[in-house]
Amino acid sequence: MLIQRAVLLDGTETDIRAGERIVEVGDLVPNAGEDVFDAAGGTVIPGLHDHHVHLRAAAAALTSARVGPAEVRGRDDLARALADAAVGSDGWIRAVGYHEAVAGPLDRDLLDEVSPPVPVRVQHRSGVLWTLNSAALTKVGLTDHPDGRLRSADHSWSDTLQRNESGLTEVSRRLSAYGVTGVTDATPDFEVSDIVKLMQAHRHGELRQHVHCLAPGKRILHDVDLDLDELVAWIAERHAADAPVAVHCVTAAQLVVTLSALREAGTHPHDRIEHAAVVPGDSMADLVDLGVMVVTQPNFVAERGDQYLADIPAAEHHELWRLASLRSAGVKVALSTDMPFGGDDPWASMRAAVRRTTASGAVLGADECVSAREALTMFLGTSSQPTDVRTFAPGQPGDLCVLAAPPAEVLSELDPGMVAATVVAGEVVFERG
Repeated sequence: MLIQRAVLLDGTETDIRAGERIVEVGDLVPNAGEDVFDAAGGTVIPGLHDHHVHLRAAAAALTSARVGPAEVRGRDDLARALADAAVGSDGWIRAVGYHEAVAGPLDRDLLDEVSPPVPVRVQHRSGVLWTLNSAALTKVGLTDHPDGRLRSADHSWSDTLQRNESGLTEVSRRLSAYGVTGVTDATPDFEVSDIVKLMQAHRHGELRQHVHCLAPGKRILHDVDLDLDELVAWIAERHAADAPVAVHCVTAAQLVVTLSALREAGTHPHDRIEHAAVVPGDSMADLVDLGVMVVTQPNFVAERGDQYLADIPAAEHHELWRLASLRSAGVKVALSTDMPFGGDDPWASMRAAVRRTTASGAVLGADECVSAREALTMFLGTSSQPTDVRTFAPGQPGDLCVLAAPPAEVLSELDPGMVAATVVAGEVVFERG
């Protein structure tokens, strides 16, 4: 296809011919029978790549009740939300986004008190804890479970809860409307069959975005069972196969142990720290020295910042969701949303990176703000090279985002409503209006 009258971020006016790869850039005329899209002076950028998402969880969330602090306040409100929730075709009620700020620690007894007499499963907003009521525990053969709290660290039940296999079409449609042409799925427990199903969904058009999976090289850590020797052994085994690791670090303890393990086992050029939600000052030098990349989500400042301000001592606020200080120190950083545990809009993540504003209007970590251009370019890498910004040179992927505004306005607003069209492999997969 041919995109005419495009303007690049640097102000260059050009035409772009693209298929699977970009073919030509310059003053071009349409070939016979060629599809033409008129950018009409709007900005064209490489398609966005969200570097950390959970596709199946996002699909499940579309039909789940939302019971986070933004939607539910208190036990009575939680009971109303679960009573109003739709029962799935499998007889279950699913709810997502729970946090202790809603109604305190959730276990089977409390959930029995507030839920209908059908199987109910509630996922914590961290994504690593599920609470089941007694009806649900009986359904999955765990009638005698002491508290109904199933943690991802406990693999004894990992095959018990059925994974949602539907909803990818709607997830993909939403991503296309944001200009997203590729994603990296960070689900840690994917089997080969799960990965194959996602690849097939892409080939068959159900999932328009290119997809890369971190599994089996993704590891979630838990503060209650940090094991340095085991982590070193796992990293060394991965590296021996010339494969990188991606380690989930949302606490200072997890980051410190991971950096120690990488120092002992050695590093791979594509090793990643996922989230880096808390980075103490004395860990900065280790991140730089090891050369490990950080994939982080500034959108959590906007989405959860007020809870952080209430729960975390002010003296530690500067350690939360660092961005500018990481980049200034020389750490490679890519951005993502952590959909569905974070919102699915990458433009909101960019705005949060620029403004660091919570829902109430407070600013959390003003020194960590970056420019709009920096925030945007941290979504313009590839799955294999997340921090290398794609260009419009021939041979680059034919995955593009056309915006209905000039570059200055795009950078000023960072508004997903400006996405006029999304192109994957030379084919328009979204066109506004």
